[in-house]
Amino acid sequence: MIALDLGLSLILLLVSIAFFSGIGITTIGPGGIFVTIALYSLTPLASSQVAGTAHATFIVTGLVGSAAYRHSGEMKTGESRAIAVVLSGASVLGALVGASVNPFVPRSLFGFLLGGVAMAVGGTILYRERRGFSPIYDLEPLTRPGQAVLAGLGFVLGIASGLLGIGGPVLAVPALVLVGVPMLLAVAVAQVQSIFIATVAASGYFLQGNVLVSLAVVVGTPLLLGVIVGWRVAHVVDPEKLKVALGVVLLAVGPYLAL
Repeated sequence: MIALDLGLSLILLLVSIAFFSGIGITTIGPGGIFVTIALYSLTPLASSQVAGTAHATFIVTGLVGSAAYRHSGEMKTGESRAIAVVLSGASVLGALVGASVNPFVPRSLFGFLLGGVAMAVGGTILYRERRGFSPIYDLEPLTRPGQAVLAGLGFVLGIASGLLGIGGPVLAVPALVLVGVPMLLAVAVAQVQSIFIATVAASGYFLQGNVLVSLAVVVGTPLLLGVIVGWRVAHVVDPEKLKVALGVVLLAVGPYLAL
């Protein structure tokens, strides 16, 4: 199995990173990107194998995260369901495009794009925390204009997620907050979106032979545990300090990945 070939110390490191990534997924959204970063920077896998294996782990985390946020009430309103349906549907189309383009992207360019996304998300988080924040658009998800905005947003996010092997919450949570969606609702909706993105993208990568199932199980198990812990943390602890730490780390690793 590929996971065993990586060596025990590296496997333990990947397991640790995955656990804390899972916590980030359900507390503030941009957590799953660290799984992709770890697979890219710590293993010799091709970019398509990195993306395919990462997406395979995000299917189950999306299901569990969605169930958890439904249990706590964020996904029980008509508004939340409307956002989830439109965003997820458009994201599926984008994910198909992204996954089909990935095999033609050189590993060096993949790293550059992944690093750019990391820095962009990290910079956005830190800017918001330092300067304060006001939405750039007042989203009304039950209206046609609001749904058109969500559809366009979902398609673009789906392309990036499918191409780079990053979970929906990495980009969807910051993007939804920018259009006025409350933080916890944005995290909850992004869990639903990630199910569709990950399933479609992972299926495409699997057909290409680029999903390493054994490695996905090794990484996905602690990631899933982290998702459950993160959901509890999100309802107990003020995530502001976590956001700042996440933003700093993303800005720090971005240039390394890009180079």
